[in-house]
Amino acid sequence: MRSIDLNCDMGEGIGNEELLMPFISSANIACGYHAGNEDEIKRVVNFCIKYKVAIGAHPSFPDKKNFGRNEMHLPPEEVYQLVKKQIEILNTITLAAGAKLHHVKPHGALYNMAAKDARLAHAIANAVKDVNAGLIFYGLSGSEMIEAATTMGLHTAREVFADRTYQQDGSLTPRPNANALITDTATAIQQVMQIIHSNKITTTNGETISLQADTVCIHGDGEHALEFAMALNEALQKAGISKQKMK
Repeated sequence: MRSIDLNCDMGEGIGNEELLMPFISSANIACGYHAGNEDEIKRVVNFCIKYKVAIGAHPSFPDKKNFGRNEMHLPPEEVYQLVKKQIEILNTITLAAGAKLHHVKPHGALYNMAAKDARLAHAIANAVKDVNAGLIFYGLSGSEMIEAATTMGLHTAREVFADRTYQQDGSLTPRPNANALITDTATAIQQVMQIIHSNKITTTNGETISLQADTVCIHGDGEHALEFAMALNEALQKAGISKQKMK
């Protein structure tokens, strides 16, 4: 049976984590730099253990005011230190809870900038490798992040999104754009199933481009997060596709 990983950004103060847990296989937990705190991290880690969901670090720029979604132009060396520290925070809490960190997925502006900037991508991948070379690097499918991590010998997960639209170059439509978010459940499911079945996606201008997927993201802070997660699980079951964390 074919399988796909379903991941969700969590620990960001929304409070819907336990509701979402039965419908995902991986969680990306905010490390306190764009959202969350130590207590929040511990709470979500315990939910992951309870529901057998893979635990991931979700490092970002230090920017709680803007939820980590504003670009910060920092030297790669500083980005390396920021990311390494955040992974270590999650790793320490996870180990103390009797579990293991599974993956790392950058957040927000850091994610989008590193998708196109090879120097940032290498800085992040280096941080992942230096903490634990066995961690899986989750990055935008077809991006510099996947290229950098692959070059370093890291295991990667090519990520696609259920609730975001795409540009012709394979990048996500910037959030300020009116058509950046997918808010209709049927549209979200159609996009995911198109990617899974054909390795292609339809962009905002109607063009079809190639896109490979190992993991599908549903943003936990999205207005329809739970609805999307439930509907996607149902669609995958009907298609004979199992939900399974990356190995």
